[in-house]
Amino acid sequence: MKEESLVPSPVILGIDDLRPLPWTTRIARSSGEGVRLLQEHRDSFIDELWLDHDLGGDDSILPVVTLLEEAAFNGRPFRIGTVFVHSANPIGAETVVRSLTRWNYQVRQVTV
Repeated sequence: MKEESLVPSPVILGIDDLRPLPWTTRIARSSGEGVRLLQEHRDSFIDELWLDHDLGGDDSILPVVTLLEEAAFNGRPFRIGTVFVHSANPIGAETVVRSLTRWNYQVRQVTV
């Protein structure tokens, strides 16, 4: 008989309009989808959150960043192991890193 694993699978969420991000367990392609995705995981631990700044057209990751900031401001930050910011927009990426670091999220800027 095989023993059932008691270790849950990691939750790795991605918000990116173009990149496939094959290592993620769920992916959102717009800021609206990203906000909904995070709200679905509000009461669970998110091992990794991957964020792209520019999400096509006039859309950006800023509504998601605002959601994360407001949660921290209200004393109930999202439980996230590491936020990875990957973007071809260096100024946008730095803005996200600075904003989330200010609220004590663990953030790393990476190249994908």
